[in-house]
Amino acid sequence: MFPNPAASWHHSNQHEAKPACEHCGGVVRHERWCITCDPVVQYAYAVVLEPDKLTLIDRLILHALGVVWQKNPCLEKLQRA
Repeated sequence: MFPNPAASWHHSNQHEAKPACEHCGGVVRHERWCITCDPVVQYAYAVVLEPDKLTLIDRLILHALGVVWQKNPCLEKLQRA
């Protein structure tokens, strides 16, 4: 019996591309929430890394909720050591 040529073609055509984007894992296009596309997500990343970039409005909202948004003192101790 001869092997099925369609089945061997199907198996040899498997696509194993690595994600093009390290943030969202998109191969062909980025996800809508990807940091490379969404300015809101870019802002969120920025304020986590640098709390000084928090807008006044967001600072007031967090203050009203009882949140203190500041640099992580533990990270500062580690960087000095």
